[in-house]
Amino acid sequence: MHLEPFEDRNVAPERAYYYVDIENYPVTGWDKFKQVVKRTFRGELFVGLWVVLREMIKFDIHTVQYPKEKLPIGPRYRAVHKLLRLWESGYERCIGCGLCEKICISDCIRMDTRIDENSRKEVTEYSINLGRCIFCGYCAEVCPELAIVHGQRYENGSEQRAHFVIKDDMLTPLDLLKSGQQAEYPGFGAITPHEDERVQKTPLAY
Repeated sequence: MHLEPFEDRNVAPERAYYYVDIENYPVTGWDKFKQVVKRTFRGELFVGLWVVLREMIKFDIHTVQYPKEKLPIGPRYRAVHKLLRLWESGYERCIGCGLCEKICISDCIRMDTRIDENSRKEVTEYSINLGRCIFCGYCAEVCPELAIVHGQRYENGSEQRAHFVIKDDMLTPLDLLKSGQQAEYPGFGAITPHEDERVQKTPLAY
C-alpha cells in the first residue's frame, strides 16, 4: 500500500467533493407537518419499533443481575490500588522508596516513613486520595518491588469528596496471603505462587 494518496493534501479536480442531497429545513408549520408525515410513512418509525419488538420477544436474553452477578474484568484494568505482601515471609513489599509519591501526576499519594530499631526504613502511613487519582498506573509501573498494583475493586463510590484509601485498606490481609488468594500480576519482579517453596530468605530477613 502506497502513502502517496494520503500525503497529497491538495484537492485535485478529479477528487471533487461529493455533496449529499439534503432537503431544505422546513420553515413554515405546513412544511414541518409534511416532513413528519413523510418520515412516518417512509417506514423509519416502523423499522425502529420492529427492532424493539424483536428484542423483547427473545427468550435467550442474558441479562447480568448486577450487583449479584458481575462481569469479569480484564487483567490490565486499573481499579483501586492494592499493596502486596511477600509470599514467603508475609512482610510488606513496600520499601518506602517514595517513587510512587514522586511520579504521581495527580499528587494524591502520601507516604510517611521512619527508621525502626534495626536501622531499616519502615512505612508508617500510606494513603491515596481517590478523589484526585486518575488511575494512570504510573505508581505501579515505577515500583521496584511490585508492591503497589491496581486491583479488581472498581466500586469505589463515596459520599465524601475527599475519598482516601489508607494502607490498612489496600494491604493484603495475612489470612488471604496464607491461603494463596493474593493475586499476582505480570511485571518486573513478579513471583509465582510456588515461590515460597524455592526461596528461603528475603532481603527483609537479613
